[in-house]
Amino acid sequence: MRYVWITFISLTLVLLGLIGWRHSQPIHAPVATQAATDLPVQMTALVLPRPVSQADSIITFALRQLGSPYTYAGSTPHGGFDCSGFVMYVYGHFDIAMPHSTAQLINVGREVPRQQARKGDIVVFTGTAATSTIPGHAGIVISNPGEPIRFVHASSARRDSGVKISEVAGTDYERRFMSVRRVIR
Repeated sequence: MRYVWITFISLTLVLLGLIGWRHSQPIHAPVATQAATDLPVQMTALVLPRPVSQADSIITFALRQLGSPYTYAGSTPHGGFDCSGFVMYVYGHFDIAMPHSTAQLINVGREVPRQQARKGDIVVFTGTAATSTIPGHAGIVISNPGEPIRFVHASSARRDSGVKISEVAGTDYERRFMSVRRVIR
């Protein structure tokens, strides 16, 4: 009877080991029902995903910070951002050095015409005072060329402060507009 129990326990351990091994294997994505080899040669390339541009990656990362609080001189999502700290944090995530100063952001990259602003460009504005002529605010463009400029930024507005999306046209940002700076290709 002892041999029956030893055999039973051994088989149980083997089965449990197989079940455990099967569950530890990585789960594979489902395979398409039509094999790529069944497709014409010209269509095989269409099955492959399109690479994401650096600008799209920057915008996606920047938009993940929406709702982060505004904090003077801040440069982290948890502690809060000021406008240049936000730009520095987002680009820093992609190993692109940016100054933590709006006065210096006006000189990064190269200037491009306002009509050519595209995703990933930096937009710089004067301060809020009506007579201000020096850089006082910045954000990251999220729109395409030819569209009205929309940008994500850390706003210090009394109402609705923090990381948010704004538009240039029809707002006070239009009066304060200074430059669009291209820092990525």
